[in-house]
Amino acid sequence: MNHTTHPGRHPVQAFPALPSSAGSVRQIGVEIEFMDLSARAAAEVLSRGLGGAVLEEDPHSFLVRGSRLGELTVELDTRYVHPGKHGRSLPVHLGRRSAAWLGGLLTRFVPREMVVAPLPPERMPEVDKAVELLRSAGARGRGANWLGSLGLHFNVDPPSLEVGTLLRYLRAFLLMEPWLRQETFRAVRWRRGLLLPAVYPEGYVRRVLAADYQPDLAAFTDDYLRANPTRNRALDLLPVLLHLGEARVRARLPFEKIGGRPALHYRLPWAHVGEPGWGIVPDWHRWMAVERLAADPERLAALSLAFLQTEGGGGAAMKRGRLLGCS
Repeated sequence: MNHTTHPGRHPVQAFPALPSSAGSVRQIGVEIEFMDLSARAAAEVLSRGLGGAVLEEDPHSFLVRGSRLGELTVELDTRYVHPGKHGRSLPVHLGRRSAAWLGGLLTRFVPREMVVAPLPPERMPEVDKAVELLRSAGARGRGANWLGSLGLHFNVDPPSLEVGTLLRYLRAFLLMEPWLRQETFRAVRWRRGLLLPAVYPEGYVRRVLAADYQPDLAAFTDDYLRANPTRNRALDLLPVLLHLGEARVRARLPFEKIGGRPALHYRLPWAHVGEPGWGIVPDWHRWMAVERLAADPERLAALSLAFLQTEGGGGAAMKRGRLLGCS
């Protein structure tokens, strides 16, 4: 699938019918990084195109409240210039004036990030309207700048926050990750693996996929932190684990850049805001392969067993993706 495919040509898929412990509709938040257009200018463009009022949170962070897309935040993507938001988790604390000066110095090099508050999945194409507004106003980005990748992130509500649900989604993702990586490479036509999030350690993958791995939340958290003391995973569980047990996560990672939230944080390595026709819907459709597998416990168990019975595991994972009809 070409990454320039227009999102309007793809039908929007809803979540599978999985129960939610809260009885609410599952939603998705979106984060998109871009360059060149300032945070203030981007917020003003979004307000003019989508309605809503622009509120300054600090000189490099702006809230668009009451837009047709809901609440939007645009900010320079570094914690150090937003001490009012991130002061507790920073090893170095700056005053408001110093933070504003630092932000002005970094604005040529550090991406801006648009954060879209959670929406139901059928509204994902509307996010691409915001992308088009930013692009038309001068926002740029073709996957990376010299500092690293420009990311697209989905924050996906799980059906519940019970450890069994989190484990099911992690297992589904571990089986699908080789296929997802292959499809991402294919979509962007750019094979620079150093910009991809690191894969989960093989020993951890095999432990999690084992049928007898049935931890409680404390053990699940400790095992995850021991094997993955980093945000550098395509499915980053640190935000939801921080939400469920802040003290446990911060004891291991006191200053890591983590925002606690009751969501699965799916990190894609490249956003192409500067490329005409680029949108988020194709990547959302690829995530749906994980949703379908997580919703099918019998198939998930069978594929986990097949993976574990194949020496090395990696090639088997790719074959599992093809068997699921994802290629």
